[in-house]
Amino acid sequence: MTKQRVRIGIIGGGLMGRELAVVCGRWLQLVDHPVIPEIVAVADPNPAARAWFEQISSVETLTDDWRVLVDDPTIDVLYIAVPHNVHEEIYVAAAQAGKDFLAEKPFGIDLDAAHNIMAALNDSSSFVRVSSEMPFFPGALRSYALANSGALGELVDVRSGFAHSSDLDRSKPINWKRIAEYCGRIGVMGDLGLHVAHVPLRLGYQPRSVYSMLDNIVTSRIDAATSQPVACDTWDNALLAIKAADPQHPGRDFSMLWETRRIAPGNMNTWTFEAMGMDGGVRFSTRNPTSIQRFVKRDGEQVWEDIQPGNVSVWPTVAGGIFEFGFSDALLQMWAAYFAERAGELGDRFGTARPEEALLSHQVFQAALASHETSAAIDL
Repeated sequence: MTKQRVRIGIIGGGLMGRELAVVCGRWLQLVDHPVIPEIVAVADPNPAARAWFEQISSVETLTDDWRVLVDDPTIDVLYIAVPHNVHEEIYVAAAQAGKDFLAEKPFGIDLDAAHNIMAALNDSSSFVRVSSEMPFFPGALRSYALANSGALGELVDVRSGFAHSSDLDRSKPINWKRIAEYCGRIGVMGDLGLHVAHVPLRLGYQPRSVYSMLDNIVTSRIDAATSQPVACDTWDNALLAIKAADPQHPGRDFSMLWETRRIAPGNMNTWTFEAMGMDGGVRFSTRNPTSIQRFVKRDGEQVWEDIQPGNVSVWPTVAGGIFEFGFSDALLQMWAAYFAERAGELGDRFGTARPEEALLSHQVFQAALASHETSAAIDL
């Protein structure tokens, strides 16, 4: 088959920009993918961040100005991995230039920014998706498929969460994710929330009202440059109790919990999804990534079955289905889905998060802020 070469520019050469470089280096692991991606340009104001990409032979341009990449007609796709406060400016500029791009969550620092980005996309030919890699674990995809099949019956309860311990250490210096000016008032919901929202929203679980419990545990951290304490004015943890509509049973509402935690003792980086219905249930956690649990009623008994989904994600790999799957594999599969969908070759496979889903998640997070301020449930 003839493969399409796609020239990529990275705006933001931090961790996730480097991860994309690693993904491109592993691209031959995918079997018969229609695209060959190559990184040709990187923009970052930090010289050290740019210097890391000097080891990649395909890179032609290193610059401190992101506009150089947006204006470059030889770049096919941008990956824009920058702090939340500059999402709107860069995403809108990319859309106005007609550039295809993968955006980072949360798709704007707040709901107004997300609306402005969406308005620019509606007037643009750009193909845009939003980064959310955790649902590409095989167990997550099997859980999604089972929930989507209707086998669970009327929904009773859904739980989706992302818990890690990145801020458990009180002596950790402050970074931009703990400052509302850069991260946004939604705090951890912006950092982790789309990971939690992606599968429920793709399943059509429409939020109808939100009651939130938000917690700012570590209220100040030391600035590494000045050794002075700085206020942490974003949320560390968020638990959202949501009333949602069951798309397969009109008129039926059910309870749904979205949980995002930067401070979750006992968790390194745990993504979970669980859906329970009158006829069955399913649950998966990256803490135990090689299996999912399926609940069934059989011969008058309530039974939990253990299923091993294998190394089977969106796109087949040369490794086959019996080997273990990890975070780097999830990133590879997310990008495989993005480029396949952009090329019109994804078919009915699970796809990268859509701008509409990111916008809806922002509406939920905005309601969560209002709920916290009023101590009441907020209708959407």
